[in-house]
Amino acid sequence: MTKNFGVNPYLFPMPTYMIGTYNEDDTVDVMMMAWGGICAEDMVALNLEAEHKTVTNLEARKAFTLAVPGIDTLKESDFFGIATANKMTDKFARSGLHAVKSECVDAPVITEYPLTLECEVLEMQSQPYGLRVLGKIVNVIADEKVLDHSGKIDAGKLQAFAFDQMQNGYYAIGKKVGQAWHSGADFMKK
Repeated sequence: MTKNFGVNPYLFPMPTYMIGTYNEDDTVDVMMMAWGGICAEDMVALNLEAEHKTVTNLEARKAFTLAVPGIDTLKESDFFGIATANKMTDKFARSGLHAVKSECVDAPVITEYPLTLECEVLEMQSQPYGLRVLGKIVNVIADEKVLDHSGKIDAGKLQAFAFDQMQNGYYAIGKKVGQAWHSGADFMKK
């Protein structure tokens, strides 16, 4: 037996990404977003509402960072999704997190986030369903604590969390359960 839920954005998992930008006074703005992700080898797509302060910053600076938060910063990250810099000018300062200027783009790198993509804004597309921001990845920064013995990023060490749109929950991600392009290979032999 099934139950219909109508039209809802019910996919799981939804990512939790942190968009870092600078305000016009060079203070840091960070917002949590879940509607977006990788759209090409070197590009990301962000689906945002035009009213966000972050959107104003993206239009002005043409740059942003996109970070993957760990569960150790869940409270701060959730706060960045609750508060708006349009009304709370000290939003980032209240979090207690720290930022340094990106070496590649005009945007902040939040030092507590273990994985950060440094991006340039390529396009801002106004669509009937909202604003889509396309960004070109110009560099990826990873904290040494999330690298494996060979120097590659270990997704399990990120201690990332996903968003559950259905019940508004967060869920830890990290246990590897298979190997891409290998786990299903036996079906190729039939």
